[in-house]
Amino acid sequence: WDERSLAVLNHERVQALETWLRTTNAKLTQVNGQRKYGGPPQVWDGPAPGAHCEVFISQIPRDTYEDLLIPLFSSVGPLWEFRLMMNFSGQNRGFAYCKYGSPDVANEAIRLLHGYTIEPTFRLNVRRSTEKRHLCIGDLPATTKQEVLHVLADGVERVSLKAGPGIDGVSAMVAFSSHHAASMAKKMLVEAFKKQFSLKVSITWQSTVRPTSVDLLPPPQKPPRLTPSALPPRMARPPSFPQGFCRAVGGPAVPQHSARPSSSPSPSQGRPVSPPPSPVTFLHELCKATAVGQPLYKTYFSHAGPDGFLFFNYKVHFTGAPATFEGLVMILPGPSATSTLEEAQRAAAQQVLQRLSNNQLAP
Repeated sequence: WDERSLAVLNHERVQALETWLRTTNAKLTQVNGQRKYGGPPQVWDGPAPGAHCEVFISQIPRDTYEDLLIPLFSSVGPLWEFRLMMNFSGQNRGFAYCKYGSPDVANEAIRLLHGYTIEPTFRLNVRRSTEKRHLCIGDLPATTKQEVLHVLADGVERVSLKAGPGIDGVSAMVAFSSHHAASMAKKMLVEAFKKQFSLKVSITWQSTVRPTSVDLLPPPQKPPRLTPSALPPRMARPPSFPQGFCRAVGGPAVPQHSARPSSSPSPSQGRPVSPPPSPVTFLHELCKATAVGQPLYKTYFSHAGPDGFLFFNYKVHFTGAPATFEGLVMILPGPSATSTLEEAQRAAAQQVLQRLSNNQLAP
């Protein structure tokens, strides 16, 4: 760390982490932009986890470290692995991955810790990890053999070579034993092919979840723009609502001025609180309380990003108010097309609530 990097660190938090490491004898390994605990830890008893055992954690304060996060997520069940994404400055990047021994424990972690107030202005976003395990390697020569990829990368389970129209040479679809193994391979295979074979290859994530019925939705439309004057006075003053509870990745940041003190126990107390209500439920109750009719949703699939995220356009209007909200949300795909659409609707409701909160009039 240079002097400039040290200037942005919270030294008390860093010292607390170092004290925790000494007292617990926990081991952390930092490599390729992440700091890893376990995989498995020394005290692990049981087989390696299978699929659907990992959760994705976001909205982590940048100066919060494993001394708070690992005890919190261990309160649900024993951890196989915890990976905190790190910057070179020594701050975390705001997200992490946590793997348990079974899908049931992972689901319990989502139920108990999604919305957990780790600091007064930060509620954790905890959801199922997509655990992408497939890479597409392009620009390979036609003579490529499957065995080459097994030798160059760890954790390769299956290799499928494809050739034909639109493919220059050979393209390889490679399945790995875990998301971590695939991530490590994605970082090193380009250099490995260049060093050993003087080949320049392309590597991208291959999504294995496709929202089939979503693709049949009508194309995005341009609804009327929202004008603040369209809201009736009672709707322009919505009550304050729980912040940061939307599961959508890339949702709005928690505004500091609207945060309220939380009665949630600290991680050291080991008593996780129940997650706050769904934004769809909250918006429904808000409309009911303010007598402006019910919110009606129209959600349109827009496109899929190269990293597996799905983008949806939405339009929300109220049956008893001449106001229309529109926007774009980014989510991770669910296990089915129906759950993916429901997730997009939750993300839309979150943005509507956020806009209503930001449009509050001064008392």
